[in-house]
This record gives sequence, structure tokens and C-alpha cells, in this order.
Amino acid sequence: MELSAVIVSFNVCSLLRTALDSLITATRATECEIIVVDNNSSDGSAGMIRQEFPSVKPIVSSGNEGFASACNRGILESSGEYILIINPDTVTWSDAITRALGFMKAHPDAGAAGAHMTDRSGRFLPESKRGFPSPLASLFRFTGLYRIFPHSAFFNAYYLGNMPENETCRADILTGAFMLIRRKALEKTGLFDTSFFMYGEDIDLSWRIRQAGFNNYYLHDVRITHFKGSSSGQNREAAIRHFWDAMTIFAGKHLSKGWHIPVKTAVILLGKLSLTRLHMARLIKK
Repeated sequence: MELSAVIVSFNVCSLLRTALDSLITATRATECEIIVVDNNSSDGSAGMIRQEFPSVKPIVSSGNEGFASACNRGILESSGEYILIINPDTVTWSDAITRALGFMKAHPDAGAAGAHMTDRSGRFLPESKRGFPSPLASLFRFTGLYRIFPHSAFFNAYYLGNMPENETCRADILTGAFMLIRRKALEKTGLFDTSFFMYGEDIDLSWRIRQAGFNNYYLHDVRITHFKGSSSGQNREAAIRHFWDAMTIFAGKHLSKGWHIPVKTAVILLGKLSLTRLHMARLIKK
């Protein structure tokens, strides 16, 4: 098997249908299996898959086990030389898979590759390519300073602002919305870290792929549309809490010991600030 595509889904039946339609079209010239791990959806997603997409393999969980754990279940059931982790709120362009696989075959140093992502309005999503989230890069990102100098390698290192979106380049971090991984790289790194329930697991795995001696690449000519945030199935407050929890875990794993306490303190404070802003916005609306 050349490619195994793994989709983790939770209560996004309509979006999942669109994602599967586009992915099946994009993989017609590829030996491919598609696996959907459903995190106990209540919207009939599993039944829809069985009825409308008989070639797709559904794995139905008894509860919502989180993104990392569900991805691992799908990967363990897969057999492809390459594994594509892709969100259910995406539309894969018709030539995306052929282009991505072609790049991976031509570049044996590539452990993983990501796509040029746009939102539903066609706006480029900067998380398509990211640098290592160092304390300084993260500070510029979360204070918004990177927006003042969007093309700076220093102020916008988080989103590799010095690298144009229309050029393929190496990227430390790829997004789990579209992450094509060489199985040989996963055999060295291990699977997703299930300490991350949601958010951060793609950052962690991307960095472990780099540490294992492979490169990650952002592919400018591999295109998908990402209806960002639609696949989480969570309210805004829960999403914020999961995100900042994930950043705390990542800092503990990958930053030098001298940075642990100050970074974790900063992450906690920024998380509380984000929640305070959310609550204030709700009060203003009332």
C-alpha cells in the first residue's frame, strides 16, 4: 500500500462527507486506503461512512479519546508507506496528493510534508509553515508583535515570515490538518504523544521528526482548503484551555530546564489572559 489517509472526526458529518469526496477524487491515481476514526460522534457520521463510502474503513471509538490517541489508532490499523493525517474540515485539491507523494519520493530526507492551506475565503493560513516555537518566537506570536513585522525572520520566526508562501521550504513545524508522514520516520519517532488531548500534538511530532534526522517541508504547490476550527466540536473556552495546556506540555518536553519555570509561568498567564478576553467579549455583547 502506497498511502494510508487517517481522518479523526467528531460530530462534523456534513464536513466529513465533503472531505471524503475530495480526498477520494485526489487519490484516484494512488494505491490508497482511507481510515476514519470517529470519536463517538452523535450525528450519524459512522452510518454515513458505511452507507455512502463503502471503501472507507470506519473505526468507532466508545468515547472522545482526543486527537492524538485517535490518530494513533488509525495509524496502527494502516499499512501505507506514507501516512496522511488530514482533518475532516478540509477540501483536498485534485492534484494535491500526487504532488505531495512525488515530492516525498524525490526527497528521501523528508520525514513529513505539509500543504499550502487557505480558509474558505481563500486567505492563506500562516500555520501552513512554522518555525520552532522558542520562548522568544512564541512571545512575538502571542503578543501580536509578529503582525507589525510579518516578513521578519526575527519577529515572525513563529510563522517563518521571511519565507514566501509561494515557495517550497523547510519548516520545523507542520500542522495536523494536513501532514504527510514517511512511515520510516514514524518508526524512529514513535506515534503521537497522547499527553496532548487537542492541539500541540502536531508540533511535538514535527519536532521529534526533526530530532530523528529528517526534514519537514512546506509544499507551496500542494493545496487544501481548511475550514479552520470546525473539526474540534468544542466551544471556544474549552478550545482555549486545551491549547494552553498543550503549550505547557510542549515546553516541559522540549525546552531546556532553565526555561521550564519562566515559560510555564508565562503560558499560564497568557492562557488566563485569553480566557479573560473571551469573557469580557461576551459581557460586551450582552
